[in-house]
Amino acid sequence: MAVDLRSLRYFVAVAQERHIGRAARRLHMTQPPLSRAIRELEDELGVTLFERTSKGVTLTAAGTVMYEESVALLERADLLRTRVSAAAGAAALTIGTLADTAELVAGTLVARFRERHPSVEVSIREADLADPTAGLRAGLVDVALTRTPFEDNGIGVRILRRIPVGVVLREDDPLAGRESVSAADLTGRRWVRLPDNADPVWAAYWTGGSPEGSAPIVRTIQECLQAVLWNTTCALAPADQPLPAGLVVVPFRDRPPSHLVVAHAKSTPGPLVRSFVQLAVDSFR
Repeated sequence: MAVDLRSLRYFVAVAQERHIGRAARRLHMTQPPLSRAIRELEDELGVTLFERTSKGVTLTAAGTVMYEESVALLERADLLRTRVSAAAGAAALTIGTLADTAELVAGTLVARFRERHPSVEVSIREADLADPTAGLRAGLVDVALTRTPFEDNGIGVRILRRIPVGVVLREDDPLAGRESVSAADLTGRRWVRLPDNADPVWAAYWTGGSPEGSAPIVRTIQECLQAVLWNTTCALAPADQPLPAGLVVVPFRDRPPSHLVVAHAKSTPGPLVRSFVQLAVDSFR
């Protein structure tokens, strides 16, 4: 059995988005070839990776194992590429993002960077909610566009934008019409859980209470939003977070604002990293 990395990237995108159409848009492709690629992967493995419904897809038990192993394997592949490029002296820059910051990179910053550095190979790596440094701390990326707060020991951060935080609620929730809510208003609510290996500073900020053991673990922003929509759990999100139908964000009084930031290793950054950081700062000034 030989599974290529492209198929794994397709699979991970669908698993994170929980929807073939959204994953196809994220991958900049149409839905039919993506669906076909997932079917071919299932046929090759001889297992069903997703349960399909009219609302989207969910991972089967086999799919969950496949997701965890695929993410680990793709991280190793990305690290291999980075180290080989560095050893060869090739001009390359790998940018880490969270899923909701990826569009900012692809739509604005990369285009401007490529105008300034047309011969540099640029790669984008999206991280899940366990790693707010988007691969920076693990050495998988050179620079990251992400959100605070997280453990920043050894990491330099430039603030791009201040973003208030809100509670994601169903539209039919009794608190959905409020101008704002506090932690006291949410006493007894069930909250989503981030993965156990999530950055502790990040997890403490983005979870509003003590998650119960039965609360769903969410690895992506789409999983987080769907957990609120389907299971009436609570979650925190940036106030400008795009939402599916049926959800609203109500300002949360008991959290200071998060910040959209560009981050890099504190050790002397190379000229390409410095150039990207300055472009990011100029773009959001």
